[in-house]
This record gives sequence, structure tokens and C-alpha cells, in this order.
Amino acid sequence: MSFFNSLAWIAISFLLFTAAVALISSWKTRGDNLETAEGYFLAGRGLPGVVIAGSLLLTNLSAEQLVGLNGQSWASNMGPIAWEVGSMLTLLALAYYFLPRFLKMGAMTIPSLMEERYGKGTKTMFSLVIVIMYSVLNLPVILYSGAVVFEQIFDISGMLGVSKFTAVAILCVVVGIVGGCYAIFGGLKAVAVSDTINGIGLIIGGLMIPFLGFSALAAATGGEGILDGIRYIIEADPTKLNAINAWDAPQPEVPWPLLITGMFFSNLYWWCTNQSFVQRALAAKSLKEGQKGAIFCGFLKCLGPLYLVIPGIIAFYLPSIQDKLAAAGDSAIDFAYPALIAEIVPAPVMGFFAAVMFGAILSSFNSVLNSASTMFTLDLYRSTINPKASDVQCVKVGKIYGTIAGCVAIIIAPFVMNANGITTFLNSLSQFVSLPVLCTVLGVFLFKRLPKYAPKVITAVHVVCYGLFLIAAPCYPGSQNPIHYLYAMAVLFPVELLIMWALNKYRPGEVYEIRDVGAVDLTPWKYRHVVSILGILLAVGIYVLFSPLGIAA
Repeated sequence: MSFFNSLAWIAISFLLFTAAVALISSWKTRGDNLETAEGYFLAGRGLPGVVIAGSLLLTNLSAEQLVGLNGQSWASNMGPIAWEVGSMLTLLALAYYFLPRFLKMGAMTIPSLMEERYGKGTKTMFSLVIVIMYSVLNLPVILYSGAVVFEQIFDISGMLGVSKFTAVAILCVVVGIVGGCYAIFGGLKAVAVSDTINGIGLIIGGLMIPFLGFSALAAATGGEGILDGIRYIIEADPTKLNAINAWDAPQPEVPWPLLITGMFFSNLYWWCTNQSFVQRALAAKSLKEGQKGAIFCGFLKCLGPLYLVIPGIIAFYLPSIQDKLAAAGDSAIDFAYPALIAEIVPAPVMGFFAAVMFGAILSSFNSVLNSASTMFTLDLYRSTINPKASDVQCVKVGKIYGTIAGCVAIIIAPFVMNANGITTFLNSLSQFVSLPVLCTVLGVFLFKRLPKYAPKVITAVHVVCYGLFLIAAPCYPGSQNPIHYLYAMAVLFPVELLIMWALNKYRPGEVYEIRDVGAVDLTPWKYRHVVSILGILLAVGIYVLFSPLGIAA
């Protein structure tokens, strides 16, 4: 009877929170004009800073990240905080450098910005590659990885009495349909509002885990309360709390030189030029609100270690799950976080946590689907197939494409289970696109006489060099550990910028000046400098805390 009571609690709290997200999103988007391209794809350029911050966070955060980063900290140390705290600097770059120029140009997509500077050929090249990557690779992987995480934590196959493949397939269908409804019928604003609400739930649910974990750890080790749990971890092995790794640390650890080089350059692509992220900032009602959103998101990312890294450390020390993880063998890194959740979250709260996890999976899917639909419609259909298409036609095409892409992703996603390691492989593919896109965008702002063929040269150089690096898989001197792929980014980024500088100087094209199209108010946020300094101090303080100068001494 207690089992069914627990199951009822989980189901009720899950349904209540999920329904609340849908109702609030519907209410907040009532009366919106979704018949225009700006209204549907950019929320009528009316998003406030708080919504932008929440949507940026949830677009980045996925269930796979919750499991992956906590698994990395379980296997190594606090080093994975680099992926979270390090984003503060790149979000400041978005707020101060990229966003003012994007909004001044009135850009609706990153490829449309490229077209104005380099011509239709460059825009079509990048649009086609990115749309295919989003639709055929990213969306199925998001669905699959999210479904697997949900299955691992909540044992859907056991609850329904079906195989894991069937459970994953069912979850892919559910997430695909619900996420598609937000992205296809509600447009960007519905996606952004639901992301914000789910973001609040995720922060509450995510922050709950370390406190429950510290209490459980204290009880298991003869202590009492959260402080005893924290004290146990600090005293057990201080090096486990170190976030500064050696220059030749093996993956998944991030060597310290990459924090200010390769990782920073990669994050510039994700936060400043990746369509699925930047689209939220492009929809800002003003530069002031856009800067608020980007900077606030930086603070939210600095909270990330609490629910994305520290739970993995707790799982490492909690005796009750060590045997379970030992039995998992090589895949234990993926079971650390799910095992911790199953162990410490009480049944009445599990439904809420399930809804939060569902929202995280949903957010990544509907955000990428919305961006893929936007780029296909505006950068391929209206630009190449039907230049005379009206806004009403574009919105209709966007919905049709979103529906098709969502269905294809749902069909492909469960079969990713049969391809070992494909998730890691597909994630690595983004690096073939990252620096060419970033350098192409920077070329618009940095070089006035850059020839229009420059992006094609940069792309060819990058694809060849990065491809050779992956094939050769060189190791650190005197070690069997492969060199971290972000070292390749650290070298290629300045090389590619140097090539663009040389083309601008010795093969100059026509002079290009950025024009203000008057899309939004470009008055910057009054308090941006003060808040940004506080953000930088917070990021530095976190690194000092988790270093030999702090509790890792």
C-alpha cells in the first residue's frame, strides 16, 4: 500500500508542476501576434531580462548535463565547475560586445547577419550545415540522452514492465510531442516562458539535492545535520575539492591553461554565436533588457556547481550507493547522479523533481527545434526557395518544418541506443562548426575590408586541421593520455583570426560599415558595470574556494 501511496504522490506532484508550466506559458502568451516572422520567431522582440536569463540557462542545461558533470566530479574532482563558472566571462562578452552589435544590425538569425556582410553563399553554407546538424543529429541525441537519464533515475521500464528500449522510445515520444507543441504552436515566447518557469523549478529542485545529500552523508558517517556532512567531505580528502587541474590532465578533466584559452573560445561560440542560445538575446525588447538577461544568466551559471558538480562528490562518499556504483563497472560514471537521486529524494518530493527533470529535457529539445525551424524558414526557405514569401507563409512553413523535424527526431532517437559512443561522437562534431562560425561573426565586427570569401577559407582550414587532430589523437609528452581537444581550439582560434587579418590587409575587399536599423532601443543598462564586477568577483571567489588556497589545501 505504501508503494502505491508513494507512486500517487510522485504522479500528482509531477502532473501539478507540469500542468502549471503549461498553463502559465499559455496565459503569458495570450493575445500575442504569432502571424508575423518577428512575433513567431523572435517573440515580437519583447522579451524582458528575467525571461532571457531563464531561457538562456535552460537552453544550455539538459538532463544529460546533470548526469554528465556530476559523473565527472564523482570520477575526478571539482574540475567540472569550469563548464559553469567559466561561462560568466563569455556571457559578459555577449552583453558588452556581441549583443549591442547584433541588435544594432537588427539580426534575426546569425546566418542572416552573415549574409549582409559576406553574401548569400556564406549564409546558405552555414545555414544548411547547422540546420542539418540540429535536425538530424542534435535533436535525436537530446531526446535519447534525456530519456535515458529519466529512465535511469525513475526506472520507467520497471514501473511499466517493459524493456529499456521500449521505455526510452515512450519517453522520446512524450518529450518530443510536448516539446514540439511549445516550439511549433507557441513560437519563441512560449518556449522562453516555459524555460523560465522550469528554470525556477530546476534551481529549487537542483539546490535541494546537495542539502539532502549532505544530511544523508552525515547520518551515514555518524554525524548529524548538513554541516556535519560538509565537514566530512572537507576533511576526508581535500584534493577531491580541487578545481585546478594540471596542464596535462586527462579528459574529462579540464587542464588549467584551457580555462582562459580553449574553453573560453569554445564558450564564445556557444553563448555568443550559437543560434539556439543567442536567439533569446536577439528577442530582447531593448539592449538594456538583453544585457540584464545575459549578466543575470552568468550569476545563475555560478550557482551551477551546487547542483551539477557537488552532488557527484557526495555520491563518491555516500556508503549506501558505493556498492551499486561498483557493480556498474565502466558505466558507473553515468549512474552516480541517478543513484544519488534514488537514494536521498523522498517520495513526496520525487514527483516535483521528476517534473523539473522533465522540464530540463523538454527545454533543450524545444529550444533547438525552435532554432532549427527559425533558420530553415528565414535563412533557407525565404532566402533561397521563396524570396517573396509573406510572414504568414513563413510562419506556416516554420510550423510544418518543426513538425517534420520533431517526428524525424522521435523516430531516430531510440535507435541511438544501438550505437555505442555515438553521443560523444556527435557532441564532438559541433567543434567542426564552432570556430568557423565564431570567426565569421567576429570578422563582421573586427575587419572593415575583409573579402567575402574569407569565411570559406577559414572553414576549410579549420575542418582539415581539426579533423587531422582527431584522427592523429596525439598524447601529452611522456604520457598515454590524449591531448584535450580544447587545446586544438586554443591553437586554431588565433591562427584563424590571423588568417582573417592577413586577408583584410593584403587581399582587401569593399569597405563595410555596421548600420543601425532601429530595431530596438540601444540604451545600455545603467548598472551593468557594477553588476558585472560583482559577477567576476563571484567567479574568481568560487575558484579560490575550490583550490589549494581554499578548502582544497
